[in-house]
Amino acid sequence: MADEIAIKVEGVSKSFKLPHEKQSSIKGALINTLRGGNRSYEKQEVLKNISLEIKKGEFFGIVGRNGSGKSTLLKMLAGIYKATSGEIQVNGKLTPFIELGVGFNQELTGRENVYLNGALLGFSRKEMDAMYDDIVEFAELEKFMDQKLKNYSSGMQVRLAFSIAIRAKTDILLVDEVLAVGDAIFQQKCYDYFQQVKDSDRTVVFISHDMGAVQAFCDRAMLIDKSKHLLTGHPQEVAARYSEILASAESKKDKNQNNDLVHAGVGGAEIVGAELMNLSGEPVTKVSEGEGFTVRVHFVSTKNIENPVFGLGIMGLNNESIVGPNTRDSEIRLSKLPKKGYFDATFTDLPLSTGTYRIRASIMNESVTIPYDFVEQLTKVTVTGKKRFGDIYLEPKWDVSTASGGRNE
Repeated sequence: MADEIAIKVEGVSKSFKLPHEKQSSIKGALINTLRGGNRSYEKQEVLKNISLEIKKGEFFGIVGRNGSGKSTLLKMLAGIYKATSGEIQVNGKLTPFIELGVGFNQELTGRENVYLNGALLGFSRKEMDAMYDDIVEFAELEKFMDQKLKNYSSGMQVRLAFSIAIRAKTDILLVDEVLAVGDAIFQQKCYDYFQQVKDSDRTVVFISHDMGAVQAFCDRAMLIDKSKHLLTGHPQEVAARYSEILASAESKKDKNQNNDLVHAGVGGAEIVGAELMNLSGEPVTKVSEGEGFTVRVHFVSTKNIENPVFGLGIMGLNNESIVGPNTRDSEIRLSKLPKKGYFDATFTDLPLSTGTYRIRASIMNESVTIPYDFVEQLTKVTVTGKKRFGDIYLEPKWDVSTASGGRNE
């Protein structure tokens, strides 16, 4: 029903005109005009035919790579940009958490900026007096409020701006990467606040590259890529598709001189090889059906990578995925990736049927959305024995009942 919709976007497109010739001064522009010069433009399409409906009380995520158009869409919802074509309908009062601190005056103190921004949000002096202490406490800036804002770090300014903005009493919140700012303690405060917002049934439109946050908070999510709407659905489904796009689009494909491995990822870590071992730690090239084995994956790192996630995949003859565990799902935590090392993935009871299977491995970020390195066909494992039906064999406990009700086990 129409009264249940907070935001409705119908066939919205947005384009910008980019001049081919840049004028660096007013004089240059005037001379060009007097000469009858016509400036040529290039049309940049930022969004193409976007349609969506967001229900009242829904926590809705918008996901996409940098440059996909998601922030432009949020600014159009906020009324900062006007659509080139299509219609946007917003039902309710709205607060944009976009470019926090834009209204700050660098020559005023932190205290003065609190009251200035409060006035912009529609609060009276008396109302700001009542909430001032809470604003300062949340921002953790008690000792700095009488200093000019130009002496604040960028992080301090964002904390103050966020602390003021959350006091706004509106129906709809537009949030653009707010959780990416500040230290870990402040980010946790942001998480706590948005959990309160979620529980209050206010409508939130949330942009983030943190798929963990999207999956934790959002009821639904939307994926935009190359200015087009690709998918709207459950956050886990959208996060998985987004991860595939990242792995493909940001891949670096090069040949490893030692073993011709083909790598894909954003860099910072590199898988350099792997070996297959039996459960006694001896190198092997094949295992018997039901016999356990270990895949040892060697890596090096060139960047400071925190909270890495290791993944391993066993692939079938047609490159179909048989199993794909990772350390996050197994609740294995590593605070920092070593400069050089290896990880072991041990299967104590092998369910694979006879055949040859290929191994792939990955090193990912904490939310399993960005691959530092991803290697297909890292090595292979050959399983020998009698051919069992299917690629995976699981032994059930059989229970056969007769027509008379008797049971044979």
